[in-house]
Amino acid sequence: MEERSAATVTVDTAIVGSGFAGLGIAVKLDEAGRRDWLILEKGDTLGGTWRDNEYPGCACDVESHLYSFSFRQNPAWTRTFARQPEIRAYLEDVADHYRLRDRIRYGAHVTGAEWDGTAWDVRLADGTTVRARFVVFGTGALHDPSIPDIEGLDRFAGTAFHSARWDHSHDLRGKRVAVIGTGASAIQFVPAIAPDVESLTLFQRTAPWVLPKGDKPISDDARRRYRRFPLLQRLARTAIYWRHEALVAGFMNPRLMKAIGRVATTYLDRSFAKDPGLKAKVTPDFTIGCKRILLSNDYYPALRRDNVDVETTGIARVTETGVVTTDGVEHPCDTIVFGTGFRIADSLSRMTITGRDGAKLGDAWRGGMEALLGTTVAGFPNLFLLTGPNTGLGHSSMVLMIESQIPYVLDAMNTVDRHRATAIDTVRERQDDFNTEVQAKLEKAVWSQGGCGSWYLDEHGRNRTLWPGATFTYRRRTRRIDPADHVLL
Repeated sequence: MEERSAATVTVDTAIVGSGFAGLGIAVKLDEAGRRDWLILEKGDTLGGTWRDNEYPGCACDVESHLYSFSFRQNPAWTRTFARQPEIRAYLEDVADHYRLRDRIRYGAHVTGAEWDGTAWDVRLADGTTVRARFVVFGTGALHDPSIPDIEGLDRFAGTAFHSARWDHSHDLRGKRVAVIGTGASAIQFVPAIAPDVESLTLFQRTAPWVLPKGDKPISDDARRRYRRFPLLQRLARTAIYWRHEALVAGFMNPRLMKAIGRVATTYLDRSFAKDPGLKAKVTPDFTIGCKRILLSNDYYPALRRDNVDVETTGIARVTETGVVTTDGVEHPCDTIVFGTGFRIADSLSRMTITGRDGAKLGDAWRGGMEALLGTTVAGFPNLFLLTGPNTGLGHSSMVLMIESQIPYVLDAMNTVDRHRATAIDTVRERQDDFNTEVQAKLEKAVWSQGGCGSWYLDEHGRNRTLWPGATFTYRRRTRRIDPADHVLL
């Protein structure tokens, strides 16, 4: 890494983000002998999603053994589904074990990047420019909170915050709390805060499908065995992996989701057997899998509490003292917590990223995000996306996808060096063909045919988020680049 001036830093590879993606590519760059890299992290510590999301009850909905790097298994997981502090500690361990910390620049908020024909000039909010041959965006999707534009919210006299920006200084004990949203975050923090608040009104637009969560402690004996015999943990990971992959057929053929639907319906029936009115409110009206299936053992019991009310009437506005629904009823509260997810569909295109011939990524994605294998974008040479468009999963661990993309990125970089080229770019026709294939498959899947609207879909109603198939098919296609997909510059 070379300091050109007080405001310019030169490196071979700039990595944006220090979550799983950023740390993973950094480890593998080092192993490949490509040690001239710098991680640009907008926060003051590493961890990405698992630094930003630290709300009460925050945990993963993929088993710990699978939600971790295959090359750095953790025999010390204390639960089958790790909670946020433990996952963040794991990422800290990865950074320490592979000696990554000295090459992480904190407070480095990337505002844009421009290709000048030979390299990228990555601009930071503090005025610094990072000049790099290669740029890898590992920013993920769950970092830009989405707060709905509700009339009067700016006049609310109480405290309001998003779950990903939890206000830990605000004591919820004895408070009247309005929770807006019923997604993956809300089903975790609602049970965690419900016992302490005076009242909790949950404003639900769409009821989610919920399955029991097979979460349990991992015994000391089991952890000792994993430390002594790492093969046992790899076998456990493999078993979990194939159990998740078995779900793919159902997501791609909605008729096959009936068996999972019966399990969820049975769980719903048993949970609300004594309260048919509440059961009617929380019964989804779409095919299971159309929205993300949520896992929880304490969400339904929390909704049955005397101090919790589920409100399904739409929100009209917010006053200084509460939330008014479209029927004119005001629901008094002194705290509003948004569990309304993230702005996913266009998070990168909101930056000013300028590629060849002045092309803007925002313009290229005006009709929807598209990339070749979710990793490279035509017209933007030497730029790589980890967890880019259509790499998301509805059934398994995103770490698997990240580990699949990394060899692809390294092969592209090595191809540039091997041919003594300046850069590698994507052939637009090949990118178009790939995305036509992906969208054709997704049109038949439960996310399109299940009768719901979800954050998987962009403003045009197209699924730009999920991979339409098994993770092993994606890994096979990203093992190395196809020369026909790319052009050297």
